[in-house]
This record gives sequence, structure tokens and C-alpha cells, in this order.
Amino acid sequence: MRVLTLTLAALIVLIQYPLWLGKGSWLRVWEVDQQIRAQRDTNRRLQARNGALEAEVRDLKVGREAIEERARSELGMIRQDEMFFQVLEAAPPTRGSEPPRP
Repeated sequence: MRVLTLTLAALIVLIQYPLWLGKGSWLRVWEVDQQIRAQRDTNRRLQARNGALEAEVRDLKVGREAIEERARSELGMIRQDEMFFQVLEAAPPTRGSEPPRP
């Protein structure tokens, strides 16, 4: 009777092995589920970025304000009837030099 019990227990363990540790196991399903969640998060971030880029492209194609704003900020351009003033800050004194005398 003891041999029969051990044999049945061994068969149950052999049947359960693929469920817990095999190719299609619960652990593998959990890992794939985690990968799917991470990929969905990445996709959401990329969709938001694509939406922002699409809005910017649409604005550049249609409106002149976006083109002017970009020309001003990135290229430093000004309109023909505007005056440009550049304010330079004094450089901090270097070590070992004397401060300027009044």
C-alpha cells in the first residue's frame, strides 16, 4: 500500500511540474504579463509624445505664430521694426585678481 501511495504522489508531482515550472507555467505567464504592462506604459508615453509632435507639426504648417516663435527662440531673429538689446552680466572676479577700483 505504501508503494502505491508513493507512486501516486510521484505521478501527481510529475503532472504538476509543467503547470508550475514548465514552458507554459504560471511563472512564465506572470513574467509575460509584467512585460505586457511595461510595454503598454511605454506605448502610452510614446503616444503622448507623438500627439504633441503632431500638434506642433500641424501648428507649424498652419500658423505663422509658431514659426515666428521658433525663429525668435532658436535662431535669435527679430522683426524689421524692432530693436534688440543685449544685456551682458559682469563676469565674476577670478581667484587671485584684485577687485576693480572705483
